Amino acid sequence: MKKYGFFIGAMVSSLFLVACATVPTDDIEIDAKGAPGFELSQYKSYAWLGSAQIVNDPQGEWEPEGFDADSEVRFLIDREMRERGMVEVVRAPDLVVAFLAGIDMDVLELKDNPDKGATAPVLEKTSRGALGIVFIDPATRQPVWAGAALATVKANRSIPDIRARLDYAVSGIFKKLGK
Repeated sequence: MKKYGFFIGAMVSSLFLVACATVPTDDIEIDAKGAPGFELSQYKSYAWLGSAQIVNDPQGEWEPEGFDADSEVRFLIDREMRERGMVEVVRAPDLVVAFLAGIDMDVLELKDNPDKGATAPVLEKTSRGALGIVFIDPATRQPVWAGAALATVKANRSIPDIRARLDYAVSGIFKKLGK
């Protein structure tokens, strides 16, 4: 029976990896910067400042009914903080964490003109999203680190795809922070 358990576990893990690989992430751009001398190891605890969401999605195309993107992002950030030895506290944190998600389903963007003879770019409607994460030192009330992910947002994605893309973005932002 034990050998079947190992086999089933290996199969489920393989399917999970294959499923994650099918979610496109090549449009997600990630960057992060820290204040001079910032080292996360200087801090042991954190608290949430809160979150803000700026969404221009009048038809509800980006966030499907029953999916709470704010909770998902907070869960992913908590996971990354714990992996780095940080502990969430209610009072007297060493670090304050905030995030901002902005989605605009109606951005106009200059694109290459598809007409082969045309030289001027054309305006085209696209959907863009951004996720920003900021660490603030409560003693100085100054940001000490910030990371962001920018992406093209497609309407009507499945919840598993949205989760996978958010996971990719948050993980990528924290990779810029290091361990």
